[in-house]
Amino acid sequence: MQLPIKITKQEILKIYKPIPLNSHKGIQGHALLIGGSYGKIGAMSLVSKGCLKTGCGLVTVFIPRCGYKIVQTANPEVMVLTDISVKYITRISFDFIPNAIGIGPGLGQDIETHTALHRFIKTNAIPLVIDADALNILSQNQQWLTFLPEKTIFTPHQKELERLIGKWDSDADKFEKTIAYSKLNNLIIVMKGAPTFIVDGDTIYENTTGNAALATAGTGDVLLGMITSLLAQSYEPIDAAILGVYLHGLTADIALPETGFQSFIASDCIAFIGKAYLSLDK
Repeated sequence: MQLPIKITKQEILKIYKPIPLNSHKGIQGHALLIGGSYGKIGAMSLVSKGCLKTGCGLVTVFIPRCGYKIVQTANPEVMVLTDISVKYITRISFDFIPNAIGIGPGLGQDIETHTALHRFIKTNAIPLVIDADALNILSQNQQWLTFLPEKTIFTPHQKELERLIGKWDSDADKFEKTIAYSKLNNLIIVMKGAPTFIVDGDTIYENTTGNAALATAGTGDVLLGMITSLLAQSYEPIDAAILGVYLHGLTADIALPETGFQSFIASDCIAFIGKAYLSLDK
């Protein structure tokens, strides 16, 4: 295994693209975010707000009908499409071409949702970021991986990663299996943890931002929104993953003096994205 490449500010400045002064929402990317189920609509509120705050010009969410009023009220800047089902997603349908798609937060694992995900994956060619229950469903149906676009980004936590690649005996074994899985399926895998690593075939990146404050519910949803946002803004998949992970960790570093470890929540991660961006210009 090669030594990881450290994701530092110096490396980030090589890929970061400041927004042009004459920009408008039509050229800042349109992201589609798919997920949510009864009792887990909050995940879609977090992911969509994180996506917007990372610079995406337009954000649409696709959720079950039970979440319509919640997301429209919580995030008035977001456009909402709904499934025919009230409580969970049964058929993914949209009438526009997004620049990137993020799927998984709060999705649930109902059998009809399995079928909906399968139908979607078989026909989708748009750059994709996959997290949470979408990963769990794929771990049970790994033959579907052949349908994914090249360099699809997976963002698993440790348990989700284990369901995908199997158990490991050591850190070295975990990396060996993740590298093999990435190469076999042509995936970019964001191994969320302390620190977070990104695996792109034989190349491994190690993030240098973030702290224990991020170990709280919903921060992974925010990360999916951030990476999908960058992908929609025309970053290459590996650059979207690198910049997204770096900024995500940086929000916790900047917030820590104000929130402490215990009081930091996922909404704070979103609130400090702006300051994370501003720090790149210093």
